[in-house]
Amino acid sequence: MERERSFAPSRADGLVPGRVVRAERGLCDVVAETGPVRAAVVPAAASRDRLTPCTGDWVAVRPAGTATSATVVEVLERRTAVVRATSSRTSHAQVLAANVDTVAVAVSLADPLRHGRIERMLALAWDSGATPVVVLTKADRCADIQRAAAEVAEVAPGVEVLVTSASTGEGLDVLTAVLAGTVVLLGPSGAGKSTLGNRLLGEGLLATGAVRDSDGKGRHTTAWRELLPLPHGGVLLDTPGLRGVGLHDADKGLAQAFAEITERATDCRFADCAHSTEPGCAVLAAVEDGRLNQRRLDSYHRLQRENAHAASRTDARLRAELERPMKQISRHIRALKQSPNFKA
Repeated sequence: MERERSFAPSRADGLVPGRVVRAERGLCDVVAETGPVRAAVVPAAASRDRLTPCTGDWVAVRPAGTATSATVVEVLERRTAVVRATSSRTSHAQVLAANVDTVAVAVSLADPLRHGRIERMLALAWDSGATPVVVLTKADRCADIQRAAAEVAEVAPGVEVLVTSASTGEGLDVLTAVLAGTVVLLGPSGAGKSTLGNRLLGEGLLATGAVRDSDGKGRHTTAWRELLPLPHGGVLLDTPGLRGVGLHDADKGLAQAFAEITERATDCRFADCAHSTEPGCAVLAAVEDGRLNQRRLDSYHRLQRENAHAASRTDARLRAELERPMKQISRHIRALKQSPNFKA
């Protein structure tokens, strides 16, 4: 097995493999080959790979000793990862889930559809390397399900769109058949993720809360990300409601989320066509004759600009981190030269 081969050097150092089922600040619950382990996390700066473990990660654990607790000392290479820009205005990324196979984007049919939010979530899902699925929840509260499903399908090319209701059980058998491996639920607060998750799990393991009548928004009933086994096989990872989803280095995800645009772009006259005012632009031609929706192109441009801005901030941060040691060395040299004992 590839994972076992990659872990061989760590095993030789006395470490044991495990998977993170819940991560908190400085601590992880890990399912290891020796059983459940509560392990401390070595600070990223001191770890082998400088990665902070996330729910879903495969890790190397140093077992507890007579005077020491178990410790996560290494995060194995991630096969897939759902990554967003942090909610703060920094250039850092936040890994929401690691080594996932299916990203289920929950969209409530009880609320007005927000196309831009769905496109943003799908770009995030595609970029993870996992398979995205759009799950329309609360179908029992929608007056025209067929129209809503068709509307979502237009902004989710290449993605399966499933209609469900946790209250009536509608569509849950189909959803269960589609979900595979490690499944992560993504969506805003109030989308019904936790209620849906409980139906999939077969029991009320996930906390749920009512949606506020004043603004239709839900409370953050899920406070952390945790892996839970599904009765039909695989595991489920519920996430806290996402108030904002910033893209982080999501070029591949954008290309797949807007596949009808990127496919037509290959016929543009110029290879670096920005699809704005250039002559011979196949994308603009498709908009003009009605084959492509102008709103979709506007959304694509908006998310591209955001992604490019995030990349520029990341590059600036990396340059600063590389320059910092040189500045420290320069200050040290100046201090030595100013010392009365310094000799040239």
